[in-house]
Amino acid sequence: MKVLVIGSGGREHALVRKIGKSSRVEEVFVIRGNEAMAREATIVDIAEHDHDAIVQFATEQAIDLVVVGPEQPLIDGLSDRLTAAGIKTFGPNSSAAQMEGSKDFAKALMAKYNIPTAQYETIENKADAIQYVKQHGTPIVIKYDGLAAGKGVVVAMDEATAMDAINDFYTEEHAKVVFEEYLEGEEFSLMVMVNDDFCIPFDTIAQDHKRAYDGDKGPNTGGMGAYCPVSHISDDMIERTNQEIVYPVVQAMHKEGLNYFGILYVGAIVTIEGPKVIEFNARFGDPEAQVLLRRLETDFIELIEAVENKQPLDLMWRNKTICGVVLASNGYPGSYDKGHVVKGYDYQTDYIVSALKQEDGEWVTNGGRVMIALGEGDSLQEAQANSYQLVEQIQCDGMFYRKDIGNKGLV
Repeated sequence: MKVLVIGSGGREHALVRKIGKSSRVEEVFVIRGNEAMAREATIVDIAEHDHDAIVQFATEQAIDLVVVGPEQPLIDGLSDRLTAAGIKTFGPNSSAAQMEGSKDFAKALMAKYNIPTAQYETIENKADAIQYVKQHGTPIVIKYDGLAAGKGVVVAMDEATAMDAINDFYTEEHAKVVFEEYLEGEEFSLMVMVNDDFCIPFDTIAQDHKRAYDGDKGPNTGGMGAYCPVSHISDDMIERTNQEIVYPVVQAMHKEGLNYFGILYVGAIVTIEGPKVIEFNARFGDPEAQVLLRRLETDFIELIEAVENKQPLDLMWRNKTICGVVLASNGYPGSYDKGHVVKGYDYQTDYIVSALKQEDGEWVTNGGRVMIALGEGDSLQEAQANSYQLVEQIQCDGMFYRKDIGNKGLV
């Protein structure tokens, strides 16, 4: 097979690497990719938003399968375009991608089908939003309705933070913003392979670390690290999540005619009332994809084909714990500089790259989250120690990282 991956970040690097290991795959292309993928795929210099050129390339190259990594092309209808051209595409159509593209859409669907989630209110007027916070108090969770690259959620523990979020999200008087009750509990990420009314949930979950700094302090980010498996969340709780959330939402999407084909990311939380949904994404989580795909033994192409054919498949996992620590540019998720020299990286497979490029024979930073170091071991302690050993092998004066990735699993 010839497979084309869409995207340029760490999630897509993980997908390129996993797909390239399939016995079914002869060649992997990536649009646009990053330079660290050059030894694992053919990098194609087409912009992710240039759907005409992507469809033309896939047609001319007789691509057998396209795997769309990031959310923006899904929301913008790339899967619709490719499917209409007769090209098999793993990644939901634009209607189905609203599960991520609109927080209000997802919350309304959960309310309609009684899927457990936080109480919420969607408010489209800034003055009403201010009044709502004053009436309901804090803590409160405030979510911009559309895409915001992992930075459209503010967990406001005090009124000042809530008001800052309102000012940020309502750039004009009117915008669509979701206000949710604050839920206490342990969060986890569950990936589900979906084909309309059929699904294969991953039976290994991951735990992401969203806040920028140690101890879950600082602003929300796209994710500063992750690990799997999550041994302190029981198999019974995962099964409850499947029974109370995953299977009902798959049936709900089917009844709504979304015809979902791709990965559904379930961000869940264990509350005293049981598991509840925090958010859905229409693609793999990042950095969860990096640790989960490293641990998954099952051939990813065979998994996609099993889902396509609606055939159950027992997933095989390596008997290892994986811990991934993100190295990010100083200032992320706010403003940051690019172009800092990175030493110690030379295509080693223990690193997955989101934003490096080469200048004058050296690697330099080229984005917010730059790379992730993947340690593995027979225990979480060992995997964590190995990941931080890999982190220390990278020298750069323009990056930072959290020093407590995985600690929740050690308590």
